[in-house]
Amino acid sequence: MESPAALSDALRVWGLVRAHLLADCGDKTFNAWLAPLSFAGLDGGSESDAYDTIRLTVPSRFMADWVRNHFADRLRHAFAAHLPAVRNVQIDVAPAPAACGSETPIHPVPDAGGSLNPPVAAPVCSFEPRYSFDSFVVGKSNELAFNAAQTLANAVNAGAPAGFNPLFLHGGTGLGKTHLMHAIGAAVLARAPQAKVVYLSAEKFMVEFLAALRARDTISFKQRLRSCDVLMIDDVQFISGKDSTQEEFFHTMNEIISAGKWLVISADRSPQNLEGIESRILSRLAWGLVADINPADFELRYNILTAKLDAMPHVHVPPAVIEFLARKIVANVRELEGALNRVIAYGNLVGRPIDLDFTREVLADVLRAHSRKLTIDDIQRRVADHYALKLNDMISPRRAREVARPRQVAMYLAKMLTPRSLPEIGRRFGGRDHTTVMHAVKRIEELRASDHELDRDIAQLRRSLDG
Repeated sequence: MESPAALSDALRVWGLVRAHLLADCGDKTFNAWLAPLSFAGLDGGSESDAYDTIRLTVPSRFMADWVRNHFADRLRHAFAAHLPAVRNVQIDVAPAPAACGSETPIHPVPDAGGSLNPPVAAPVCSFEPRYSFDSFVVGKSNELAFNAAQTLANAVNAGAPAGFNPLFLHGGTGLGKTHLMHAIGAAVLARAPQAKVVYLSAEKFMVEFLAALRARDTISFKQRLRSCDVLMIDDVQFISGKDSTQEEFFHTMNEIISAGKWLVISADRSPQNLEGIESRILSRLAWGLVADINPADFELRYNILTAKLDAMPHVHVPPAVIEFLARKIVANVRELEGALNRVIAYGNLVGRPIDLDFTREVLADVLRAHSRKLTIDDIQRRVADHYALKLNDMISPRRAREVARPRQVAMYLAKMLTPRSLPEIGRRFGGRDHTTVMHAVKRIEELRASDHELDRDIAQLRRSLDG
């Protein structure tokens, strides 16, 4: 068993390693492959606590293989730089929180023509108990998605139409999409235990489909998914560019919707902004209700922390610390809760009271990472809000002055406030050429010298983005 001192030291170094990987790899690679890594423990310790193996876990075997192949050496060197005894980093697959296990038959149900379908073996899915509607903290940024998810679950239970199908949830990493999908599944099964509810990540959908192809048993794969009552696919952006998987996904969607069953999809962006996905899939994803989950504002972040602490009555965290965390950890809810967990864990391990100075000390690396993290999405959203435009106007082909000038402002701020290259900025603004971005930057610089109103707008936008 790990000693408290060694575990505390390893957790501290794990925070440093994550911050280093984020800065070194960038948001896209980190969020896709490294953010899911979790610290699992230490091995190989002796009386001197010289543990030589760090254990990390990821959600799937596919992801574990990828991290081992691409980042094992980098992780080992990063840990060894702070803990010289470390010689190995072990990447394992964590137990799935919502895995489908044993199979039980469900009762025949009438199809659209009134005849009975034969019984189909249905995987019994257990959903994460923490991810319920009751535990989801609602604010302005996620109210639509929450109400839509609840409406869909109630409609499934009542056998009545919800007015939309599919439900498409989109938002950045760690904002609550997976929470709502688990909540839907749990709510449906609580009222109708015989219902067949299937939840899969898009990556697992792809892996299982390819395995079925290799085994020449695609019929079983199709039957398992297309016979369910509610099908939920998480992080659909990961099938981008996967032609055969998209073909199967398209036909599965059609079968589910045509049969009057329910489909819930999530992604990190809206259907219009998904790249590498066939247009016929995008049109069907946008056919139902598209509900975005925006980053939580200060009030919602504060309420989330308060709700989490309400479930831990034995833990005392001063209001000043809660406010500090709510103001400083703004990227997503997962990181916000992780920061609180880390502060509480460190306080318990070292026996120190939790106050502002202790919180700053424990989260020093996290706070440094957050102080320099600003995305093009953040800038586009803030500029669109400032000028009362739709977010899609930032990437649309419209050239009207009331749209083109704010778009140029957003390009200018993206160049000034992020490390992204001109071609990358252009791609994020509707696939524009890098010369368009260069022209926008030069034009805004010229106008700031003569247009005082524009100059004030940009100064205000920079202050809001910095704070």
